[in-house]
Amino acid sequence: MAPQALECLHMTDTTLLAGPVGNIEVLIDAPARAPLGVAVVAHPHPLQGGTASHKVPHQMAKALVACGYVVVRPNFRGVGQSTGVHDGGLGEAEDLIHVIRHSRKAYAGQLLLAGFSFGAFVMARAVAALTRDGVELAGVMLAGTPWGTVDGQRTYETPPVPAGTLVIHGEQDERVPLAAVFDWARPQGLPVVVVPGTNHFFTGKLGVLGRVVTDYARGKCAASAGV
Repeated sequence: MAPQALECLHMTDTTLLAGPVGNIEVLIDAPARAPLGVAVVAHPHPLQGGTASHKVPHQMAKALVACGYVVVRPNFRGVGQSTGVHDGGLGEAEDLIHVIRHSRKAYAGQLLLAGFSFGAFVMARAVAALTRDGVELAGVMLAGTPWGTVDGQRTYETPPVPAGTLVIHGEQDERVPLAAVFDWARPQGLPVVVVPGTNHFFTGKLGVLGRVVTDYARGKCAASAGV
């Protein structure tokens, strides 16, 4: 997978956070108004060019900032200025939990979590751990979630997620077949939002992805306000 980045969001700040094995580079985007809370977004597979600037997490971040959230996008181990080497999702989940806990302390309000592809797998692992610890989550958004054997080489056992999780998938996903994500979602009774006519990277449909994320985030905000 070649790197697919877009121009950075306006006012993106980059900082280093001390993590379990060293520095974690994080990209932070803040809304123009007082934030409603914080959203943490996880990126796709580092060994296939995935970074926090990849076009899909970038699009998710753009939508969430427009909804009024501070968005934190960490780079996984070995990516950018983040310390360490790829750990197959185990160390990445540990780092992600560290970033989430730090962000929750740094920013008041709702906590939203999101991930794409490998980042969805890592975020699901983080969500499972946080849920066991009783951490309150306003919402979870996963796009291109891997399940089973992907590309004939990597196997993902993505854990179950909370009932209100938003699951988004491309109809023509060539990396994670739509049937695979249904097999994962079915036992949980999770709806899957299918974006017609697009692939794993939502090529040509990033605007649709952004609208789905926006609708979900705004719904969570309205529910919190009792609207």
